[in-house]
Amino acid sequence: MELEDVINEYYYFCQAKGFTAKTMINKRQELKQLKSYLAESRGITKLQSVTVYDLKAYVRQKQIAGLQPQSIVSMFKMIASFFNWCEKEEYLSENIAKKVELPKVPEKVLNGFTLEEVHAMINSFSYKTYLEARNKAIIALLADTGIRAMELRTLKTASFSETKILVNGKGNKERIIFISPALKRILIKYERLRKQNFKDRQTTDEYFLSYQGRGLSHVALDSVVKQAGKRAGVEGKRVSPHTFRHFYAVQWLDNTNMDVYSLSRLLGHSDISVTQRYLHSMSDQQLITKAINSSPLMGRFSTKD
Repeated sequence: MELEDVINEYYYFCQAKGFTAKTMINKRQELKQLKSYLAESRGITKLQSVTVYDLKAYVRQKQIAGLQPQSIVSMFKMIASFFNWCEKEEYLSENIAKKVELPKVPEKVLNGFTLEEVHAMINSFSYKTYLEARNKAIIALLADTGIRAMELRTLKTASFSETKILVNGKGNKERIIFISPALKRILIKYERLRKQNFKDRQTTDEYFLSYQGRGLSHVALDSVVKQAGKRAGVEGKRVSPHTFRHFYAVQWLDNTNMDVYSLSRLLGHSDISVTQRYLHSMSDQQLITKAINSSPLMGRFSTKD
């Protein structure tokens, strides 16, 4: 079978599965690069002619080009998904991508936000104008729910109920996140100002709106977060929506007796190993405190000296 034909069929499969436009662009770009490499450097145009050695050579070419291990691993996940699909469709007898050894990604410990920094970022915005109230609500929602940036930007007004939010996450998977009383108070004030600000004006149905009454872009959301960090004087840390996601995970694990599996469901992770990586951003003192509080001997029975 012609590799190009199979790749085109795979694209339609991915579209039918509901992958986001960004994911589709990334898949197209990576598989196009692989197809070109196989044809130009290895003389291969047939799917069945691709071997493990060809894929290893492709990874090696990426390393020589100077790509970082994390980039190579992310890139190859898309290729592995394609060959996994080929196996399921019985176009190949096995997923040869599973036999390709990838470079080891060095673990990076995220220097996460403190509770004081997050409170300062939320309080850096007021209720004096619509945009101020909107930005306060955005930061509070990121911190209190661990919602992804893309999920927040695409929230619809109809997604909100009294105590819950219906989130459309990665791969079109829906999940419920819960609204705390503290967050609800901020959202009520934001909704009141939004209603006043856009009275008699046409808007889209996103929950968070630009001053023009449209949904927020990725750049606009990132700008709000960076503005909050600047106002609160947060330094030496990556001030981004994703850092709030780490903050939420660490606070949740640090202050509850719930398990990592439950947290994984709240965050919308398909693999619990992704959630477990969030533990790396816990400080030594947080881990010590958690270990002491979880000790079988602490507060359960007395011992004799």
